[in-house]
Amino acid sequence: MKKNFKMIVILSILLFLYTSICAISYAKNISTDIAESVFRLHVIANSDREEDQNLKYLVRDHLLDYMNTICKDCKTKQEAISIVEKNKNTFEQIAIDTITEQGFSYPVTIHIGNFEFPTKNYGDISLPAGYYDALRVEIGEAQGQNWWCVMFPPLCFVDISSGIVPDESKELMENNLSEEEFALVNDNSSPAIQFKFKLLEFFTNSGLLTAKK
Repeated sequence: MKKNFKMIVILSILLFLYTSICAISYAKNISTDIAESVFRLHVIANSDREEDQNLKYLVRDHLLDYMNTICKDCKTKQEAISIVEKNKNTFEQIAIDTITEQGFSYPVTIHIGNFEFPTKNYGDISLPAGYYDALRVEIGEAQGQNWWCVMFPPLCFVDISSGIVPDESKELMENNLSEEEFALVNDNSSPAIQFKFKLLEFFTNSGLLTAKK
């Protein structure tokens, strides 16, 4: 009897370890694939003072206007990154000009890199927490609240209040993700999808996924 109980305990532990390894592997693969299909914009204000936060939004608006012009025909993430890299100095100058026009003299630092993001909802699209390639714009001391959106697929202009992402943006995302990955970010209503999304968030927030490049 004691021997049988010991065997059951061992088998239970092995089953738990196997299930955990499979779950971590699934979450890591999904997280990496989603991150590989998305390019984000991250703007950080000088401080949390009202004037600095308002300035952040003005810089954001001008950058988005320019981004929407040069990236409107992009079909892949790498195409969008390539265009942004070629026009990096212009992005910087637009931010500087906006800041100067508002009577401030903050410096601007721009990076294209891989950064950590929390879970974020864009209408009916939800991106899990993780590391994503992004254009980061730091204003002044960059100690204030930050703002982010998705440059590719273009979700920056989503009307969050309506909860609807334009069909063309969804189509681009669908073309760059597997069927299951797209369902994961596009529909959290079914219990199965909800569970998988929570699983992904759990492993990301616990630090068990190392998706940073």
